[in-house]
Amino acid sequence: MTQSTSGFQPPPSSLSDTDTQALLLMLRRKEQNWVEWGKACQVLQRAGHSAQDIFEGTGFEPVQQNQIIVAAQVYDSLVKGEASADLLDHFQGRGSDVLYELRRLSQEQRVQAAALVLHHRLEFDEAKELAKAYQEFTRMRIPPEGFEANPGDALAHYCWRLARSRTDLQERSRLIAKGLRFSTSPTARQKLEQLLTDFTVVALRAAPTMPFYRLEQEEDLPRVIPVVGTLPLQAADLQTGVPLERSTGLFQVLRSPEAGAWIALPGWQSIVAAIDPVAVQCHSATLPKPPPGTPETVMVLIDLAQQDWDGESYYACEAEGMVQFSWFAESPSEPLLGRVVVVVRPARILDEDAITMPWQLDE
Repeated sequence: MTQSTSGFQPPPSSLSDTDTQALLLMLRRKEQNWVEWGKACQVLQRAGHSAQDIFEGTGFEPVQQNQIIVAAQVYDSLVKGEASADLLDHFQGRGSDVLYELRRLSQEQRVQAAALVLHHRLEFDEAKELAKAYQEFTRMRIPPEGFEANPGDALAHYCWRLARSRTDLQERSRLIAKGLRFSTSPTARQKLEQLLTDFTVVALRAAPTMPFYRLEQEEDLPRVIPVVGTLPLQAADLQTGVPLERSTGLFQVLRSPEAGAWIALPGWQSIVAAIDPVAVQCHSATLPKPPPGTPETVMVLIDLAQQDWDGESYYACEAEGMVQFSWFAESPSEPLLGRVVVVVRPARILDEDAITMPWQLDE
């Protein structure tokens, strides 16, 4: 299930100008219902229209587009799950924010949860709590005693756990009453009613802090470069073998509908400044001036946009249809394919398994 339009998107699909304008007009006039709006936004985005462009043409803000796209997918799963006609009719007219909160549940769980939402006329904040409780309940290795595997008992169990952790009697009583409201099995009601006379406080286990790390320096953000191939390589492959897609966004997310090889290189200034970079893998011994030491495999970064001669640089050129690297003391008569920006040597890791293991300190 797609939960955000900012993540991976399918390859752009074809959409005629007439169909595009019809969808934009339907959204602008808010014709039909929100389910069709969500489907229209998804079709437009898959056709290559950005969320900002759709907003400017229709008034649907990007965050709203994301909500109705995902909610429409949830609605379709209700249809496939053979939800009742009354349930489908209700959510077809309203409740996109509620269905959006059910996105992480399975198809069967969504149908059950949506039915409970309709029965109790829950708003989106209560639907969010319901979805969280139901998801946590179904992930338990051992089902809790007295509570059955349905959304009502799952939410009742959630309230039961919270109530046991409260020392404030008023808050404790409120949670017990809420649990009794949603419980569906007699045993679940019994477990909650026991808390009315049992005032033992059982502290909840606090969730650990998530391991967030912020990229503090620009050099920490890699540049993703297409790898054309390994020498020997035909000169034509420098152009035809390179996918047109490039990495974009804060995290340099790469999207490519075609098969291809890519390498993430550090954000060094010379790499970031490259206009049209590609990478070629070769053996260091084949370079015009091999580095000292044991020969090794290296990655050569070429900027195809830099084809003007400079006596301080090496270049990729063509020799009998094949790529080779050369230095020219004077401007050559043959055309240059691109300037060599940097030759990247692999890191020297003495124990590759060690980097995947937690640090160990000697006593």
